[in-house]
Amino acid sequence: MAVTSFVTGLLGLLIANVVFGPCAIALGAAALARGTTRRFRAWLGMTLGVVGLVVFVVLSVAEGTPSWAF
Repeated sequence: MAVTSFVTGLLGLLIANVVFGPCAIALGAAALARGTTRRFRAWLGMTLGVVGLVVFVVLSVAEGTPSWAF
């Protein structure tokens, strides 16, 4: 679950922030709750999920729409 959290966190930075961000946070929290040995990856996945959501909010406010594009 920790690795999946990390991967979905990375995807959340690039595409579908609203979908992959919460998934990364939930998977990272679940991995930590289960006592994973890959704690750093779980924390990193959760952090990337939060950063992805923050990027979405910042760019949505800047564009004035609930979606963003480069």
